[in-house]
Amino acid sequence: MPSFLDLGVPASLANVLAADGKTEPFAIQRDTLPDSLAGRDLLGRGRTGSGKTIAFALPLVARLAASGAKRQAGRPRGLVLAPTRELATQIAATIKPLAEAVGLRVTTVFGGVSQRPQEQALRGGVDIMVACPGRLEDLMKQRIVSLDAVEIAVLDEADHMADLGFLPGVTRILSATPPRGQRLLFSATLDRGIDALAKRFLHDPVSHEVDEASVPVGEMTHRVLVAADADAKKTLVHDMASGTGRRILFTRTKHHAKKLAKQLTSAGIPAVDLHGNLGQNARERNLAAFGADPAAGGVRVLVATDVAARGVHVDDVELVVHVDPPVEHKAYLHRSGRTARAGAAGTVVTLMLPEQRRDVHDLLRKAAIKVSPEPATAEAVAELVGERAPHVKPTPPQQQQKNQPKKKAAGATGSQDGTGSQGGQRSRGRGQRGNPQGGNGQGGNGQGRGGQGRNAQGGSGQGGRRSGRGQGGASDHSGSTRSGSVARYSSETGQGQRPTSQRPPQGAGRQGSRRASRPQGR
Repeated sequence: MPSFLDLGVPASLANVLAADGKTEPFAIQRDTLPDSLAGRDLLGRGRTGSGKTIAFALPLVARLAASGAKRQAGRPRGLVLAPTRELATQIAATIKPLAEAVGLRVTTVFGGVSQRPQEQALRGGVDIMVACPGRLEDLMKQRIVSLDAVEIAVLDEADHMADLGFLPGVTRILSATPPRGQRLLFSATLDRGIDALAKRFLHDPVSHEVDEASVPVGEMTHRVLVAADADAKKTLVHDMASGTGRRILFTRTKHHAKKLAKQLTSAGIPAVDLHGNLGQNARERNLAAFGADPAAGGVRVLVATDVAARGVHVDDVELVVHVDPPVEHKAYLHRSGRTARAGAAGTVVTLMLPEQRRDVHDLLRKAAIKVSPEPATAEAVAELVGERAPHVKPTPPQQQQKNQPKKKAAGATGSQDGTGSQGGQRSRGRGQRGNPQGGNGQGGNGQGRGGQGRNAQGGSGQGGRRSGRGQGGASDHSGSTRSGSVARYSSETGQGQRPTSQRPPQGAGRQGSRRASRPQGR
C-alpha cells in the first residue's frame, strides 16, 4: 500500500499526519491525491467518514505553500465551503496543524456568532478560509472579504448544501472566484442540482467514486427494535444510553433532544445535547465534553438532532440510536455514518412503535438496508448495550436566587448625637437616611429639621425614606418641617393610616403616611 509520501505529499505534511497516527491513506485519499496535488479539478463521491477532509486538505495546503504568494488582508487564497458551522469547525481543526507546519493561517467564517472576530482575522490576513455560505455572503456584501485572490476552492458536502437550499448562494460565491482557479467538489450524490454545479464550475474534472452513495453495510450492523408502547420505548432509550462506550441518540426535534439529555442526566447517565438552538460556545463545550474521557469529566452520551448528522466527527462512537426514526433515507444514512468510521465497527439501532412499522420499512428500503424488526427483549437489549456504565449521581441544580427588589430605606437609626449609627448619612440638617435592615437597637434623635427615627427599639425598618420624616416620636430639637413618612410602613406596627387633617404642633412627629400601606417588595 502506498504511503502519503509515495502519493506526492510533502514530507512536512506527511510528518504532521504521522504524528497524529495517520500513516496509511484511505481509498479516497489514494485515488484523489495524485490528481489534486497536480492541480486538476476534481469531483469526488464518498460517504461520510471516508477520509474526504484530508483528501482535500493536503492538496489545498501543499499547493498554497508552494505558490509563494504573499498574504493579503481580506483576500484569502484558499476557500472551503461547508454547509454547517459544526462541519466548518471540524474542517478547520483538520487543516490547521497542516497549515501551521508550512506557515499558513486558517480562519472560520459562519453565522450564529459575533462577526467582529471574523472581521479582525480577515483584516489581519489569512491564507485559508473555511466558511458557511450565509455569513460569507454577508461579509462579501460589506466588502470585508474579497474572493478575487482565491487559488483553490473546495466545496464539501455539496448534496447537503442542496438539501439546505444553499446552492444559489454557493453559485454566487464560486462566481466571485477566479474562473481558472482549481476547484474540488465532494458530494455523496450528484442529484438535486449538484451535477449542474459541477458542469458549470469544474474544468475538465477527474471523477473518483470510492463507494456507493448509500452507506455500505460493511462493518456497520443495523438493528430495529420494536417497543410495545411509549412507556416501554422510554425505558428502552435509557437502556440504550447506559453502556460504557460512546453513543449518539438522534431525535427529530430540538425540544426532544434537550429534554432527553436532561432526563438521562437526572437518571444517572450524564448526557449533553446538540441542536440548532444552542449558541456556538455551548455547541463547542458539549462536543468537547462528548469527545473527552469520562474519567476526566467527559460524557458518553450525545443527544442530537440532524444538525449533528454531518460534520461531527468523534472517534470510537460504538452505537447510534434513532430514537425518532428520520423521515428521509438520506438522514438515516448520515446519522448512521457517525459510527463505523474509517473502517471501525459500529452498530445502528432504530427504535420504533408498532404503528411505525410501515414507515420504517419504507425508510430502510430506500436506504438499501436489509434488516427485519425484532421485539425489544431483555436478551437483545443486553447484547446491544453490553457492560453498563456506573450510575453517576446528578449534581443538584443550584438554587437560583430570586431577584429581590431593594427595600426602601427605613427610618433613622441615628445615635444619640444624631450621626446615624447604621444607615448612610444624609445632610446633618435634614436628618439621616434610614437603615434598610431596620437598625436593631435604639433609634436616637435626628437633628435639625428631622425627627426621631422610625426604628426605635429595634423596629422593622420598613418605614420612612428619611429619618427626619420618621414615624412615631418627637424630635428633641425644634424643626420647621413636620415629621411623617412618604414611604410604606411596616404592617407589623399597625401604622400606615392616612394623615389627619390637623397639622401637628411644631416639633411633634406626625402620625400616618401620605400613601396607603402596601406589601413590601412590589
